[in-house]
Amino acid sequence: MSLDGVAHPALPDGPLYILIRGRVQGVGFRDSMVIEAVRLGARGWVRNRADGAVEAVFDADAAARTELLAWAWRGPAVARVTHVETRAASVTEIAMIGFDFTRLPSAR
Repeated sequence: MSLDGVAHPALPDGPLYILIRGRVQGVGFRDSMVIEAVRLGARGWVRNRADGAVEAVFDADAAARTELLAWAWRGPAVARVTHVETRAASVTEIAMIGFDFTRLPSAR
């Protein structure tokens, strides 16, 4: 799969964990991601990390997962995404998913 011009392995089945790096805090990234995820029908969460990155866990149908991941590479207009890591979400991360897509408090 290529979302950023680089070949990537296929996405794992089930909920995804993504870690987004670059200028992604203080630019409305989390709120914009909530709007996009809700539009796509995804369930999950997003939060800032202490190291300046943003992390998210989400689940949706295959097309919505691919589209939300592609959006994460762009983010809102003022963001500058430099890297996105993707893996299957852990049991603990999945347990934090509610019935919709939520902005969580920043991780410490």
